[in-house]
Amino acid sequence: MHSATLAINETLEARRAAGQKVLHLGFGEAGLPVPDSVAAVLAGAAGRNSYGPVVGSPAAREAAAGWFSRRGAKTGPEQVLFAPGSKPLLFALLLALPGDVVLPCPSWVSYAAQASLAAKRTIDVPIPAESGGVPDPRLLEQALGDAQATGARPGILVLTVPDNPTGTVARVEHVREVCAIAEKWGLVVIADEIYADLVHDGRAPRATDFLPERTVVTTGLSKSMALGGWRIGMARVPHGAWGRSLLNDLVGVASEIWSSLAAPMQAVACHVLQDPPELMRHVDRSRRLHAAVAQAAHAEFVAAGAVCRRPEAGFYLYPDFAPLRPVLAGQGIDGGAALAEALLERHGVGVLAGEAFGDAEDGLRMRVATSLLYGETAAERRQALECDDPVSLPWVASSLERLRGALHGLARQG
Repeated sequence: MHSATLAINETLEARRAAGQKVLHLGFGEAGLPVPDSVAAVLAGAAGRNSYGPVVGSPAAREAAAGWFSRRGAKTGPEQVLFAPGSKPLLFALLLALPGDVVLPCPSWVSYAAQASLAAKRTIDVPIPAESGGVPDPRLLEQALGDAQATGARPGILVLTVPDNPTGTVARVEHVREVCAIAEKWGLVVIADEIYADLVHDGRAPRATDFLPERTVVTTGLSKSMALGGWRIGMARVPHGAWGRSLLNDLVGVASEIWSSLAAPMQAVACHVLQDPPELMRHVDRSRRLHAAVAQAAHAEFVAAGAVCRRPEAGFYLYPDFAPLRPVLAGQGIDGGAALAEALLERHGVGVLAGEAFGDAEDGLRMRVATSLLYGETAAERRQALECDDPVSLPWVASSLERLRGALHGLARQG
């Protein structure tokens, strides 16, 4: 089945190509221009057309080790594996690790799909009310017991901190509690930290702080550096014999699927992962931009009557239109898919229904990505990145006004 996020992006781009005006809130692309220094590194590495080591070049692994270490997870180069994006690494981990997969619900669309491809069952556990990305600790152990009683073999717990789809950061006590449960049940934690550099205020808690010997971290440059199309991902395995054994298994999978990260992209990784000051400033500006626009969009959803957690990282919202259920039912809207269809067909607003993330079909929830509101051209996006008040820019303000009209149009009909 086609990934829901990729499918909505292709659908909306096709509508644009056909001359339709759409408000693209369905795809988690960071929506920012490539910094000049990064583009120059790629251009300079264009002649590197040889295969390299499966794990990545020594220089790239050294840079990644320093990058992880500066973020509080002391790391050696021998713990790092590169790949063309973090998504292949996640799949390789599901192939290499034993047991079924425990997921917070809702969670990113590809986790369950990859588990199915790997012939593993998924065990969904609702997220806490405060934030997403981790299962509710109060429900996790009971869910594990129930799943085991029906023949499941829980073996892997996936955490997304910060979270996609809710745009929130898990509370430190929740991460600590679920890691303690994972240790008790002998689970391996896969910590997807792709948004860790985009926390709007402060830093995200890390599973490696609580279960260092059984936590594998995946991340990459697609979100913090807006290099999604360049496909640069990396994983960090734990210190020690178990981590070395897992890395060996991952290399076995990688060598048969992607061989190695493209050599020019490894040159980019070497540059970016050293945290040069101009790129740190770039990430700081992008973090500020993501926060400002996501918070402005959040205000529009709340004003229209939806319930929505405040955005805390990245560029996502996860509004719930349950308070408007009677009004929406009068329009034949009885679930997330119908709500998303109504927004697209009536108002040209593209979002993803919550059921794509494992949510209930009758839930009136959706994931909203605000990162493609920064401009239609590279010049507009660069101006948004450099602006102290990006919400006041005419093209951003116009998009938010269109969103406001669509939301209030739904709320008024019936």
